[in-house]
Amino acid sequence: MSAVAQPAFAQAVLVWARIALLSFGGPAGQIALMHRELVDERRWLSEPQFLHALNFCMLLPGPEAQQLATYIGWLKHGIRGGIAAGTLFILPGAVAILLLSLAYATLGDTPALQALFFGLKAAVLAIVVDAVVRIGRRAIRSGAAMAITAAAFIAIFFFAVPFPLIIASAALIGLLGARLASSAATHGGPVEPVLVEARRNTRLAAVAFLLLWLVPVALLLVILGRGNVFTEIALFFSRMAVVTFGGAYAVLAYVAQQAVGEYGWLSAEAMLDGLGMAETTPGPLIMVTQFVGFMAAAGQATGLPPLLAGILGGLLTTWVTFTPCFLWIFAGAPYVERLRGNLRLARALAAITAAVVGVILNLAIWFSIHFLFAEVRTVESGPFRFDSPILSSVDPLAAALSLAAMVAVFRFRAGAVSALLGCAIASLIARLLL
Repeated sequence: MSAVAQPAFAQAVLVWARIALLSFGGPAGQIALMHRELVDERRWLSEPQFLHALNFCMLLPGPEAQQLATYIGWLKHGIRGGIAAGTLFILPGAVAILLLSLAYATLGDTPALQALFFGLKAAVLAIVVDAVVRIGRRAIRSGAAMAITAAAFIAIFFFAVPFPLIIASAALIGLLGARLASSAATHGGPVEPVLVEARRNTRLAAVAFLLLWLVPVALLLVILGRGNVFTEIALFFSRMAVVTFGGAYAVLAYVAQQAVGEYGWLSAEAMLDGLGMAETTPGPLIMVTQFVGFMAAAGQATGLPPLLAGILGGLLTTWVTFTPCFLWIFAGAPYVERLRGNLRLARALAAITAAVVGVILNLAIWFSIHFLFAEVRTVESGPFRFDSPILSSVDPLAAALSLAAMVAVFRFRAGAVSALLGCAIASLIARLLL
């Protein structure tokens, strides 16, 4: 692909560092920031190039904004460019979440910090509901899409069906629908020429990242065995890295379902606190998984000091979450043009997106139940299992802050950071006055 401008590598590193430090507001804001910096202001890419790169990254599991940075870095400066752009995009958020995790583990019982995180939860609830509405408007455009959304919600909320199974089922439905609609739906677009040497080197980079991802996981499995928290962290978040289609909010529903309900690594309230951290720091929202890994390892008997175990658990989580992102980019980048115009694949992705709406709706309801109500009971009968709030235990302050956050987000279109900071400050003031 030809670029409008070809920056020097050192210049590109500085620009990627700037983008990383300013990448607040979730994937939509991060993608908009990259578009402004790289297309509008610096003209490193044309509009069609940027959109085609974005479409490619939307096909992949993992955080699309970080993968978009990696792919554009590869387009500009090959493998070293992709590694530099992708790593810099992660680094500020990883450092911030690690420091906040340490503060949370050591100062979490202080009233002021509790009040701040209480306010963050109210804003997080409004932000997740907004995500349901925004993605739903794009994804639910037919009765079939509505049926897939409803089925996904029922499966995960009432029957605790694993997120990967929901995604695989939706993809299969989409592929079958495409096959019935047209037998010619597999025609791809024109393939852009890629130098054989560049293709070979990029394939080698993909193999290297595959080994960097799986070898540490295998070593932990052999040395520590199943049941050890570090092994379980590596295995769980490696599985997550393969099925994280649909954006961070869909993934967080899966993480919350497993980390809170299945593994017992942290409470629902702590999960909400972690999401508040990720919303207020730069970088991918999925960086909240580092907090989950920190709390998981810090709370288990590992033979290490809890804080050291937490740091290692958080870093291990980040490693197995993001190393596969580089693998997907380098494995697919030389052949990305083959994906253009693949209608069958587009149908599969449309079905996945519809299912994701149901999964995110589950996340919004799960958050609201555990934040707005002090008491929750589990209703269970055979495979049928869900959390039900005790209505008389509603928290008035939580309800008031959530309502204010909803008004700010939906009526006044407040951004994520503004809503989070506003609710945190309002919660702190309320705690001081009450």
